[in-house]
Amino acid sequence: MSLRTRKLIGTALLIAFVIFWAFFSMSIAQARLAAMSGLAGGALVVFLGLVWIIPAGLIIRWMARSRS
Repeated sequence: MSLRTRKLIGTALLIAFVIFWAFFSMSIAQARLAAMSGLAGGALVVFLGLVWIIPAGLIIRWMARSRS
């Protein structure tokens, strides 16, 4: 697969994943945040705000990989 095609697919995957993660995080936060204490709620928001970086980084690494 050419690098150009890989970047196109990766970009589409990243956009779809970010949209999915935003809705997923909002639904989790809306369902759980009201019943949590302030510290636990803050930890949940930080966790949900940072955990998406792992799969996004894997997609970006795949996009940047040279032709094998």
